[in-house]
Amino acid sequence: MSVPKTLVLPAGVTSTVVDTSRGPFAALVASAGGDRHGHVLLVPGWTGSKEDFAALLPLLADAGFDVTAYDQRGQYETPGAPDDDYSLEGFGADALAVASARDAAPSHLLGHSFGGLVAQAAVRVAASAWRSLSLLCTGPAALGDSPGRPLTTMIRALDSLSLAEVHRRRELMAGVERPAEIAAFLERRFCANAPASLRAMTDHLVRAVDGLDAVAASRLRFWVGRGARDDAWPHDVQDAMAARLGVTVQVIDGAAHSPAVENPEALAAAWVPFLLSPRFAG
Repeated sequence: MSVPKTLVLPAGVTSTVVDTSRGPFAALVASAGGDRHGHVLLVPGWTGSKEDFAALLPLLADAGFDVTAYDQRGQYETPGAPDDDYSLEGFGADALAVASARDAAPSHLLGHSFGGLVAQAAVRVAASAWRSLSLLCTGPAALGDSPGRPLTTMIRALDSLSLAEVHRRRELMAGVERPAEIAAFLERRFCANAPASLRAMTDHLVRAVDGLDAVAASRLRFWVGRGARDDAWPHDVQDAMAARLGVTVQVIDGAAHSPAVENPEALAAAWVPFLLSPRFAG
């Protein structure tokens, strides 16, 4: 779970709703300053939201990109019905719909954590819709269950408890004292999730199969990064994923599993040169 440091949106970042062919999606957007180099779509992770990228958006806009971060289907401020398509391919099609609604030209795509699985699915759905794929603190397949992340326990809890009770138990396990407004936001965000969406995302984190070969076959340009202290997918798994894509992992100092929150400046410094590469000109 990414925990924003502040709820105040940076200058130039606007909250909006993107109307798409697959329904409305709550989003944060920023517009390029100076010469425009295209559009970037940011996909948040499990129990996260568009706010996870708030500090990164103006840095990308300053570099010349229009940027969109959105809540996925059933996540925080984007509605989700019990019978919606919560397959990875469905989430990937949502990403494609948001990007297409924001810019007719192919977009750069970044997925964080669970959002990385969605971003890979979006490439498998329509590789030609993307200029590049960037994967941040994620892996080629399911994270799986572990004592530190008892995801199957979460699934059982979602089947029997209210979201408010699940959140309360998670916060007790975390044992972290948070500023009142941040604690209130985390509770509001978690409890606003559509239960069917959150359950499906959790199930994907437990069971998603490796579809990286199809992604690699797309011949897109790839970037892979993680926080130096990332504690989700093992580092060797992320290294192997990057090697399969023909790149090496860019390590973000001063960050763990949420570099866009923990050190957005270092993330931008590591990622923007890739986005501005002459290979993307024209």
